[in-house]
Amino acid sequence: MRVVLMSDTHVKSRAAALPEWVKSTLRSAEHTIHAGDFDSRPAYEEVADLADELTAVAGNMDRALGLPEVATVELGGVRFVVTHGTGPDDGYRERVLDVVEDNASEGVPTLGVSGHTHRVVDEEVDGYRLLNPGSATGAFPAQEATLMVAEVDGGDCSVDLRRE
Repeated sequence: MRVVLMSDTHVKSRAAALPEWVKSTLRSAEHTIHAGDFDSRPAYEEVADLADELTAVAGNMDRALGLPEVATVELGGVRFVVTHGTGPDDGYRERVLDVVEDNASEGVPTLGVSGHTHRVVDEEVDGYRLLNPGSATGAFPAQEATLMVAEVDGGDCSVDLRRE
């Protein structure tokens, strides 16, 4: 199963639109996970329309969208715990890790997906893989547009960083 991991699109406040390569990648996936900061209802609706299935959480810029702060979904034998990670840079990893630990499922490989910093992260912490796909539009302070594509099957997960 192909899963797109994305975050921090910030359309319209920091980016005019989703890049075409991002739209194409969304169309090719079976599931999309967005870790918050759509930044507008039209941006949320566009991602929802492009995605075959969507799991999304609210970022600090998404209060009016009514999205949850944490979401979980099991795909291909892997549990994804999604949170934006809102707060200061100090303590970011610990905040995200706490949410992942609180929502992990015993005996199921668990990955944490977060956003907020606009910085790409792919690291193992306390037995969990933590992923931050950066900003799919390259919104400041990101230096480029990035997202991740995960291939999940039977509890295994490989992750590819895409950038343009």
